[in-house]
Amino acid sequence: MTEAAEPAPGTTIRETAIRESGDRCPGVFSTHEAQDGALARIRLPGGRIRADQLTTLAQAAAAHADGFLELTARGNLQLRGITDVEAVADAVVNAGLAPSSSHDRVRNIEVSPLTGRIGGIADAGPLATALDDALRADPSASSISGRFLFGIDDGRGDIRRRGADACAVVRSAEPVVADILIGGVPVGSAEGPDGIVEALIAVAAGLNKVAPGAWRVRDLGTEDRSSLERRVAEILTPLVESGEEDIPDPTGPIVGWFDQDDGSVLLGSVVELGRLPARLAEFIGAVESPVVFTPDREILICDLGEGVAETVVRVLAPMGLIFDANSPWARVSCCVGAPRCGSANAPVRDDLLAHVEAGLPVGDREHWVGCERRCGSPAGAHLSVQATPEGGYDRHRR
Repeated sequence: MTEAAEPAPGTTIRETAIRESGDRCPGVFSTHEAQDGALARIRLPGGRIRADQLTTLAQAAAAHADGFLELTARGNLQLRGITDVEAVADAVVNAGLAPSSSHDRVRNIEVSPLTGRIGGIADAGPLATALDDALRADPSASSISGRFLFGIDDGRGDIRRRGADACAVVRSAEPVVADILIGGVPVGSAEGPDGIVEALIAVAAGLNKVAPGAWRVRDLGTEDRSSLERRVAEILTPLVESGEEDIPDPTGPIVGWFDQDDGSVLLGSVVELGRLPARLAEFIGAVESPVVFTPDREILICDLGEGVAETVVRVLAPMGLIFDANSPWARVSCCVGAPRCGSANAPVRDDLLAHVEAGLPVGDREHWVGCERRCGSPAGAHLSVQATPEGGYDRHRR
């Protein structure tokens, strides 16, 4: 189970889809029982993690799970095949990665991965921290669905494109001003960290008011969505600009050697099948630099000196960390497939691995899935390669 078992982006729902039960998105304290054992998802607001925290997760994966950290489509991490759920939870809590048991699953916050280091109008990191703090301090926020997604875009357009339910797009740095988008639609602007955070949380609270039981904005019918937009717009200032905007195109995978604005080096990488071996994760942790996991399943090792960066590439590339932006693994992802998922029609991981190893072509962006749920699918346009009950795969653009 990954993070896209829901209607695909762009689906039009005329009537509000009200769920009869809460979502079953796993967390640290509420794991999912898959075919291969328990699965825990660790939310990383903005995909950010300290080196010591990554080391702790790697050790937990090696001792109590299948020995891998899975990278998800929201920049989070998953442990599969857990044999001791309590031991994993203790490790995650002791590392400071699950600061609130009641709010564990609501901390879904995507942030421009390069913010504060390369480009962007302003560093969106402090906004993400303020939002996370505010969510955990608000008792009512515990009722937000584990599917609801917050986004903070530092002005470059990368997170805006991903279809977050509530997204702040920074417009200026001093003072910090951001446009607030609901399901991709701008409804007004907010100023200052407090105002921006208040507006983002108002979208989630408004969703619960307008349509109790709805998980995401895309669940809303036309009338309920309009009601939500009006409700949130009341606390915002009118947009400075209107009409269609020219949103910058994605610049490609963040894979390779990048010079940060402060003169340091950022190394972007990927791993086969989006699975980071625990031993490799420990070596990354030993670098003792901040790490960012992106929604495109990239691994960014940040704030490096040139000499250290050269050593990292020399040591970790032979261990499986891929720094080549032309690698097919920078453009292809997949769900877990059979036999680990009982819904899958094919052993997706094995089939994709064989496809890549055979040197067969991979498009600009592909996602292989075992059934119509399309778990883990990218938010943007991509080629969906879907296993069929009859055998084989159907290929279609999404």
